Amino acid sequence: MLVSREITSREITEAVLARISAVEDDIKAYITLTPEKALETASKADEKIAAGEKIGLLEGIPTAIKDNICTKGLVTTCGSQMLESFIPTYDAFVMKRVNEGNIPVLGKLNMDEFAMGSSTESSYFKKTCNPCDTERVPGGSSGGSAAAVASGEAIFTLGSDTGGSIRQPAAFCGVVGLKPSYGLVSRFGLIAYASSLDQLGSLTKDVTDCASVLNLISGHDPMDSTSLDVQTPDYTKSLVRDVRGLRIGVPAEYMGDGISADVRAAVLNAILIYKSLGAVVEEFSMPLAKYALPAYYIIASAEASSNLARYDGIKYGYQAQEYTDLASLYKNSRNEGFGKEVQRRILLGTYALSSGYYDAYYKKAQKTCAVIRNTFCEAFKEYDVILTPTAPDTAWKFGEKSTEPTEMYLEDICTVSVNIAGLPAMSIPCGSDSQSLPIGLQLIGNTLGEETLLRAAYAFEAGVDYFG
Repeated sequence: MLVSREITSREITEAVLARISAVEDDIKAYITLTPEKALETASKADEKIAAGEKIGLLEGIPTAIKDNICTKGLVTTCGSQMLESFIPTYDAFVMKRVNEGNIPVLGKLNMDEFAMGSSTESSYFKKTCNPCDTERVPGGSSGGSAAAVASGEAIFTLGSDTGGSIRQPAAFCGVVGLKPSYGLVSRFGLIAYASSLDQLGSLTKDVTDCASVLNLISGHDPMDSTSLDVQTPDYTKSLVRDVRGLRIGVPAEYMGDGISADVRAAVLNAILIYKSLGAVVEEFSMPLAKYALPAYYIIASAEASSNLARYDGIKYGYQAQEYTDLASLYKNSRNEGFGKEVQRRILLGTYALSSGYYDAYYKKAQKTCAVIRNTFCEAFKEYDVILTPTAPDTAWKFGEKSTEPTEMYLEDICTVSVNIAGLPAMSIPCGSDSQSLPIGLQLIGNTLGEETLLRAAYAFEAGVDYFG
């Protein structure tokens, strides 16, 4: 429509801004809004079109950015009082791609503080609501990113995923969420939570948009030492409605205790759909899967303890106003600047790394992670895709799990192993529960297997009536 001049980028952006004005007070997806900047970028895209120049696939299409992705000259808070006034002096790699692509940026999105949470309840600023039911959480930590897409407050958004933080909110809000292979998208400019697990990705309305965004943000970056120096394909060419002969494995351990009856029924129905489309679906066993969650929380918390040590009240970020010496400045600044969940994980990680406990916790967790990676390697010798629920249940009401951290951590049971193994995975809607809340289906691919994942997701999307 842009190319044929049926509509302008400015008109699209104005329509989305109008939607934000109409529903943001109820959804609370944004921390910062940048309407003037978005309209300015939209006008640039329109000028290119008017001049007859070729435009990119997402050029002129408004987006919004999770608030742990550095944006030059624009406050980037990580959902924390610690960075309430932090303005980066540089753009993240993905932001450079967005800006070079003339993509209007509507603002920065709410999130669990420092990406630590599964409900967006730990944000210092506000609690984002699920557009499907505003009394319920949108998932986390990319809750604002998922809610913005689901409510029409952005066409697509960028998020980060350390243990499920793109996929789980995508499932809760009924949108598509992709966590790419570790290293496919540069982490340069992503404020670190757990560096060996963090990955940037997208939340979109459908699989086609997902492929388009991956084209935009993937690629080698010398500024990130973990960035993979590989040739990235045109992922939109993977959007074919043919999964005949595709081998899909379903780990029995991901369909057992803890998975709600509604979620299990929806996933079993998805399996039937894949079989009807010609895919070969088999159940198999991954007995070591049960160790993924405890290993993940040791590794993630240990890396958080290290990464967040830089926030000392001196170099930048929040500084306590009352202190007597250097030690009390550190203590007061961190106690006041960090929320309870962040403090909890820093304490857990520091303990796991401390003398006398390193071998018993951190080292053992690292060995466990290596075994889990090997388990996935063996599974992918037999299967092209692994299928599981995205989350064990659907969105819960505010406050139902926030008082008991262990219950919240268990919500990541289906997603954390993917980050441990560095694999790509995506969540796509596959139905709804008895209360009409969305259910997510997780598809896991082999390393750099995004093309196969997109093909499998696209074929499923085309084969069901769930997608409107």
